[in-house]
Amino acid sequence: MDMKNSTKSDALLVSDYMKGNESALCELITRHKQRIYSFIYSKVFDRDVAEDIFQDTFIKVIKTLKKGAYNEEGKFLPWVMRISHNLVIDHFRKNNRMPKFENNDDFNIFSVLSDGALNAEKQLVKEQVESDVRRLIQELPDDQKEVLMMRMYKEMSFKEISEQTGVSINTALGRMRYALINLRKVIDKHNIVLTN
Repeated sequence: MDMKNSTKSDALLVSDYMKGNESALCELITRHKQRIYSFIYSKVFDRDVAEDIFQDTFIKVIKTLKKGAYNEEGKFLPWVMRISHNLVIDHFRKNNRMPKFENNDDFNIFSVLSDGALNAEKQLVKEQVESDVRRLIQELPDDQKEVLMMRMYKEMSFKEISEQTGVSINTALGRMRYALINLRKVIDKHNIVLTN
């Protein structure tokens, strides 16, 4: 039976499971476990939490399939990845933390927003991270917020920022520096963990 299952498409295995063949689900989990677990772990950096979210993902998958509510036209893996992504976001909301991402220098906190080469899995959480960072920026003083938004979202040079705001380049640089220092304080206040 297993040998036969291993050559079947995801869509056929889903169909078999919905008709009552329990081993079809085992085959699907085995086939995709590494990919889904790796994605979850890359966001939470904790094996126990990743395992819990992985289990919750398949509990949700099973409930949906049992209800006959699955209609993804054979796109099983992207559907499961979306479920796991939503559970990761729920986990961070519950714990009042954003996903961890690299912060090796002043500007890297924003690298997740501007990296054009984001792979499909990172793209899944990009929108959530972006909205959280924008929310944190709203807590900055207006002059710092203005420079930071021009630099990060409009990609303006400090010379352009200086010309548009009517302050010297040194003042613009100073405001950017204070904006980043204050953003760090806001991040600490919200207990957001950044990896070093």
